[in-house]
Amino acid sequence: MFTVLSRQPCEQPGLKALSRTPAVVALVVLLVSLAVLMAITLIQVNQKEVLAPGLKYGIVLDAGSSRTTFYVYQWPAEKENNTGVVNQTYRCSVKGSGISSYGNNPQAVPRAFEDCMQRVKEKIPTDLHKSTPVHLGATAGMRLLRLQNESAAREVLASIQSYFESQPFDFRGAQIISGQEEGVYGWITANYLMGNFLEKDVWNTWSHPHGVETTGALDLGGASTQISFAPQQKAGHSANSTVQVSLYGYPYTLYTHSFQCYGRDEAEKRFLARLFQNSTDKGKLVNPCYPQNYVTTLTMEHIFGSLCTEELRPSNYDPGYKIALEGTGDPTLCREMVYSLFDFQVCHDQEDCSFDGVYQPKVKGMFVAFSGFYYTTNALNLTGSFSLDAFNSSMWDFCLQSWSQLPLMLPKFDEVYARSYCFSAHYIYHLLIYGYKFTRETWPKIHFKKEVENSSIAWSLGYMLNLTNMIPAESPLIQLPMKPQVFTGTIFFFAGVALLCLVFLFYLFLVSKLQRSSQHVIDHSFDAE
Repeated sequence: MFTVLSRQPCEQPGLKALSRTPAVVALVVLLVSLAVLMAITLIQVNQKEVLAPGLKYGIVLDAGSSRTTFYVYQWPAEKENNTGVVNQTYRCSVKGSGISSYGNNPQAVPRAFEDCMQRVKEKIPTDLHKSTPVHLGATAGMRLLRLQNESAAREVLASIQSYFESQPFDFRGAQIISGQEEGVYGWITANYLMGNFLEKDVWNTWSHPHGVETTGALDLGGASTQISFAPQQKAGHSANSTVQVSLYGYPYTLYTHSFQCYGRDEAEKRFLARLFQNSTDKGKLVNPCYPQNYVTTLTMEHIFGSLCTEELRPSNYDPGYKIALEGTGDPTLCREMVYSLFDFQVCHDQEDCSFDGVYQPKVKGMFVAFSGFYYTTNALNLTGSFSLDAFNSSMWDFCLQSWSQLPLMLPKFDEVYARSYCFSAHYIYHLLIYGYKFTRETWPKIHFKKEVENSSIAWSLGYMLNLTNMIPAESPLIQLPMKPQVFTGTIFFFAGVALLCLVFLFYLFLVSKLQRSSQHVIDHSFDAE
């Protein structure tokens, strides 16, 4: 018998190998890895969020002649046309008098600052303390001390420098700013707060308001007073009073002048010195500007110790000599005597001259009067805008009051200020009417204000705005869905898995090819037999 042997057709080895479970699993894992790589890359690139770089903080100390005030400001770090959109977030008044009063004891200044400094530290995030700049600007009080005793002024500033170097903030120095700078910064503050530089448009972005006129600034401090405004005509024969300012990409030309010794406190000392000169009884002075029935005692040093009254100092000057003063509450005589503090005659009725021969173009537009201007009118129960008649009427009524009535009339009673409000009111009248040449018609254009939307009208904000021009803006922050290190690790992981799968599949392909080659040799042998 014969047995017939026949060879059955064989399956393709490659397909058989690829159909095995490891190959299927490797192929699935490869496809999943590639899908994950594409997905997370697309999400990381297209779903990123652009964030503002956060807030920056700045601190300015307004070291005035009568007090020092801490101001804390903040602004977006990306800025607007190279100038920060700054907001006041905190204000702290240092107890006691101004730093110029520490000329004989400079080391005591830091102790006065300590309470406000602790409060300021709480208002600024701790992680931003080191990057927060601190600037101290001293005004007319220190300008006078420097003229009177330069070494004492240097020691006061050195004591402040030493104190702030031990604090966590970035102290940029203590400097005495000029009267012109004080005037310009006050003008910047007033116009910034009143929205004359920037406004929010319909797209909720900052833009320059079209056709808006700037507002003039009137500042009455303790030792000096400043006037600043954009004049109608070009600068006249005194170009020294003209300043160029650039804010938010726009240039401004300003007239500004600071009158040393014409601040409220120093003006009153000059007034008292003249009373002393004209009195036959040097031990007792009658003051028509003090309230009726008010009696006090002042030392010669209080009146004549200032540089502003040095020329009026008597030959027998004794700093400790006590002088009695009695108030009579006579507004007519008070107004007449206050007028003599100014030299109006030297201008000879010139329209472009204020007083003491100082050039001034004609005032125009709206003005904001702050600091001593506001506090005086507020004591007369007047704020905002009002007529000259209303001012005169309130001033006259106030000056006729007896000393016992003032605690009932004033919202906040302080003897030193209360006794002098009548003098201050008459002083403001002469300064604005005969000095700056406001009229009955233009007087209502003056707005007497302390602050705008919880931000104080003071030179310090303008100072901070100007400084932000020199503080570099920060780039916007890019927030990605995954942190860079996580994204990189994930990419490497799935790329590695995909590569391993490719290597494994290639290995299976080679094995399959070898098996197919071996099978071909066997088949050839059978065919030969």
